[in-house]
Amino acid sequence: MSIEVGNAAPEFTLMANSGETVQLSDFKGKKNVVLYFYPKDMTPGCTTEACDFRDQHENFSDLDTVILGVSPDPIEKHQKFVDKHGLPFLLLVDEDHKVAEAYGVWKLKKNFGKEYMGIERSTFIIGKDGQIAKEWRKVKVKEHVAEALQFIKDNM
Repeated sequence: MSIEVGNAAPEFTLMANSGETVQLSDFKGKKNVVLYFYPKDMTPGCTTEACDFRDQHENFSDLDTVILGVSPDPIEKHQKFVDKHGLPFLLLVDEDHKVAEAYGVWKLKKNFGKEYMGIERSTFIIGKDGQIAKEWRKVKVKEHVAEALQFIKDNM
């Protein structure tokens, strides 16, 4: 299945930092979902992005939208990240990167001459109907959360 706007979002079941199991289908017919993939807890760009989502959480919530962050970090690291920055949304554990692969965001990356596999920072807006309404790939953190919020205000 290809990941394209208008297609059904790939279903997943992942463990959250809270210890609960989260399925994408839990939200179908009830909430829009901002599903954002980020490389690593506690790094500068990922912290900025998470805190931007935190600061706009109430505005997303007012629009019937939940925020779910996904990275390969383990549950303990997610919980430390949540506690340190007061994140009011769930972070999902994708240690085997199966969900990142399903969404096409597990990519070959290059940093300081080294090549490795990792998450390409990406965000997907999934409507209450379970369809992908919008996608951003190779996200630049600055202004991204505001752009995602505006898209939901204008289109959902």
